[in-house]
Amino acid sequence: MPKVDLRAAIGAIKYPKLEKSLDELKIVEKFIVENNTLKVELTMQNPEAFAQVEKEIHRLCDKEFKEVIVSQDLSKKKDMNHGHTHNPNNRAPYAKKVIAVTSGKGGVGKSTTAVNLAISFAQKGFKVGLLDADVYGPDVPRMLGLDMEKMKWNDQDKIIPGENFGIKAISVGMTTPRRDTPLVWRSSVAVSALIQFLEDVAWGELDFLFIDMPPGTGDVQLTMAQELPIAAAVIVATPQVVANDDVSRAIMMFKDINVPIGGLVENMSYFIAPDTGNRYDIFGTDGGKNTAVKYDIPFLGSIPIDMEIRHLSDIGEPPVARGSDEHKKAYATIRDGLLDAMAQG
Repeated sequence: MPKVDLRAAIGAIKYPKLEKSLDELKIVEKFIVENNTLKVELTMQNPEAFAQVEKEIHRLCDKEFKEVIVSQDLSKKKDMNHGHTHNPNNRAPYAKKVIAVTSGKGGVGKSTTAVNLAISFAQKGFKVGLLDADVYGPDVPRMLGLDMEKMKWNDQDKIIPGENFGIKAISVGMTTPRRDTPLVWRSSVAVSALIQFLEDVAWGELDFLFIDMPPGTGDVQLTMAQELPIAAAVIVATPQVVANDDVSRAIMMFKDINVPIGGLVENMSYFIAPDTGNRYDIFGTDGGKNTAVKYDIPFLGSIPIDMEIRHLSDIGEPPVARGSDEHKKAYATIRDGLLDAMAQG
């Protein structure tokens, strides 16, 4: 087989578990023919993927050459030198401000708040991106109606974010073959994926990049504080005492690592019975507001338990865009309070 055809055949090899070829990913660093020896050098970091690609190259080329040498160049590994929370890196220079939406525990409506708050900022005319950093519970694609989207690359080898409701979004939920595919990742792998989403996505110029954090106080929160100059953290809570115990730990973590807290949102604050109009404080009263007072952070507003909010979120029609005027006003109030808090910070 001619040399040029062999080079094309190697470049056409698919990277394991991706729909992209080695040439599309620009992985073939060297292709050298000397006498009867072929030397191929690949810039691959994953040893298991490298082994599969190496085997395929040998299958294609062993009959053509006396010796085939396939090597792995690790020198071009992505910069993983972490910053410090007192002096963070800036892996998102394209965004004027980064806002982290987080919670002390799961199940409080953090992703719902992140999605609707990001859209509310876009409705005010800002250029907005949303990075779903909740790698083990990536709900953002469904809530934005992007759950059928799969990852694509542009001609500059950048990942193309999904777009809907005026915002750009990326999520590990767009990388899995099925909705129920589990991501059994160690934290170091999750962190590497998120850094790739910061650096290798075609975000364009953004006024605000929202980060939907995982719940709790773990590696992802710390890494994002090291890798990004976060302008504000938004804490999502419910009125429940147990939930606010966890929220208190999240607040103290952000204070300890010097991330400004833009305020607290109390979700699932109350329920208005549609038949009687009676109000029921299912999870207690003013727990989030009291926590905000206790830690001297802004209280941004309350969102009720509402069947329409739940339904619209489930079908990918965010209530801030498709809901009632009351829903839109509630998120707009939170948005404006956060803008005020950042202006004063």
